[in-house]
Amino acid sequence: MKERIFIAKAKEEVNMQEFIRKHFSTAKVGDIEIQKTPIMTRIVLHTTTPGLIIGSGGEKIREITDMLRDKFKIDNPQIDVQKIDDANLDAAIVAKSLASQIESGVNYRRLGNFYLEKIMRSGAVGCEIVMSGKLSGERSRRDRFVAGYVKKSGELAKQHVRKGFAVANPKLGNIGVSVQIMVDYPQSIANSVRKITEPVPKAEEAEPAKPEAAEEGKRE
Repeated sequence: MKERIFIAKAKEEVNMQEFIRKHFSTAKVGDIEIQKTPIMTRIVLHTTTPGLIIGSGGEKIREITDMLRDKFKIDNPQIDVQKIDDANLDAAIVAKSLASQIESGVNYRRLGNFYLEKIMRSGAVGCEIVMSGKLSGERSRRDRFVAGYVKKSGELAKQHVRKGFAVANPKLGNIGVSVQIMVDYPQSIANSVRKITEPVPKAEEAEPAKPEAAEEGKRE
């Protein structure tokens, strides 16, 4: 019973987040946090364009608040809009930007490497970008671009890793874009992270490494 309730709540949160993103499709919306308490539901919208979310005199905030109350039966929704200082560290915005440029015809490998470097130079601990679908032909494939250190599971991942996903719709077929950015880490694992991270990010792609590069890797 508890498991069903948990799944239902998680599904409702995902539906609510998708609804908000669609409503503000012209704005750059990053993470959406939903915090439920006995007296209210607090919804935190992270965005680089707070003016487009709030509207003149708070008109758009009042509109989306009423819509959420009616559609999701929320008694007291409170929306908090927070400005994103660096869009390169918001996984949702990066994923959306990547998907948009893939649709514009920019080479996906070039995009993957470009955004990986931008993210790492913005101060990320680590980043993983995964693109899957019809990337360069009729057959579906998957390419992965990684740099630094990214925790994949556990409490550490929940607290320090930002995740984003978007779907590009180019002519060849849909391409899923998944982005994970580790923005910081607790001091307790600082030494381990320093050993793993590199000053210059490198991209890991779905292509065989050149013999010279492989030999260098062995010597390291």
